[in-house]
Amino acid sequence: MFHLSVRHRRRVLVADLISTAVFPLAITGSTAVVPAATADLSGPDALGPWIVVGYNGLFAAALLLAGVLADRTSRTKFFALGNIVVAVAGVLSALAPDLGTLVALRVLAGVGAAMCAAGGSAMVLAVYPPEDRHRVYGYVGAVLGTSLALGPFAAQGLMAVGGWPMVFVVPAAVAGIAVLTSIGLPSLRTKDLPKEFDLAGAVIFGLTIAAAVTAFGFALPVWATIGLLLITAGGFAWLVRVERRTADPAIPLDLLRIPTYRAYALGTGAFMGILVVGLTALPQLGAHLGAGQVGLLLSLLTIPSTLLPILAARIARRWAAPLVTLALIICAGTAFALQLTKSPLALFAGAAILGICLGLTEGVPDGQALKHVPYHRGGAGAALFSTTRMTVETLTLAAATGAATLLTPAAALIVPGAVCLAAAATLHHARPR
Repeated sequence: MFHLSVRHRRRVLVADLISTAVFPLAITGSTAVVPAATADLSGPDALGPWIVVGYNGLFAAALLLAGVLADRTSRTKFFALGNIVVAVAGVLSALAPDLGTLVALRVLAGVGAAMCAAGGSAMVLAVYPPEDRHRVYGYVGAVLGTSLALGPFAAQGLMAVGGWPMVFVVPAAVAGIAVLTSIGLPSLRTKDLPKEFDLAGAVIFGLTIAAAVTAFGFALPVWATIGLLLITAGGFAWLVRVERRTADPAIPLDLLRIPTYRAYALGTGAFMGILVVGLTALPQLGAHLGAGQVGLLLSLLTIPSTLLPILAARIARRWAAPLVTLALIICAGTAFALQLTKSPLALFAGAAILGICLGLTEGVPDGQALKHVPYHRGGAGAALFSTTRMTVETLTLAAATGAATLLTPAAALIVPGAVCLAAAATLHHARPR
């Protein structure tokens, strides 16, 4: 561990929290600006969705490699460089002359975001011991929850004030503040690392995950989806072959052999899955409601994540596993109960129950799982956790979209409900007896 003063440790955490606030706004903002940017800029309309696909795909592809590099370099400088990339790409995105340039800049921003996420986690895990990580990730959960809840409203407000370019400028400014906050912090570089570096394994893993996330997470042409799935299958086969021959693998798969790390990664993916599906399914179920009532419905789902994570961190000191397990079971029961009725009272109650469960567990699985990550592998360990969560979330969303298309909008909630139930069972069996 790097033993810093309390003041410096707090500065590390504050810098990471400021940077963390950018991610949800960047994702929701990119989604919100697609119609306006496509209409405003020259270029084929087919490039419009790639404003989002490029950012998300490169974030997934670069995350693990960024984590490995963060652990092997100056964590503070790597984090600052990532925020600089995000800030510059955001400003240039607002000035993009055409759609092709905008997509390229969003790809660059996705790489920068991966560097920020990996570098920030590497810094935090290098200076906070395992017994403090549940509290630290309570703050991280509060920031993420607030940014997720306010992201869509902030994006619409910024577009109303300054058009779609403002949606890129404001996150760029926040990333710039994160850079300023990190100035003067210790380097946090681990010495005496092995000279061998499994670059091939990290790159293959990143490209494979990016192909899978893009194939399942976006409505692409059939030929593109099939091609990406073939790349995914081939990538995993190639990865297994490369990693078997590597003495020091870049991918910390040994962490996935820890039952609680694996269970909490599945659990946080299940929570994100039910949130993302709920944001789409609940308004469809409440199509007979007024616009104000639909807004209240979504607020009940999201606002608790801004208010409850700090309380959740306190509860998690003693009862983390029971809290997460019970919340997963309640989420599953609520998802199944909403199949039986579409009454306004049931929809509001269901949204409130889901929102409270999400708020009371925001950041808890992260803090519990990352207790098992040694400080010198913090970037890679946190990146693998995030990649697992992202994969579970993406597969859940894809299956839920298929269920809604083939059956009814309410059926979409069955999928994340079943994933929550499976995650609860996994966590129950993973708890030490």
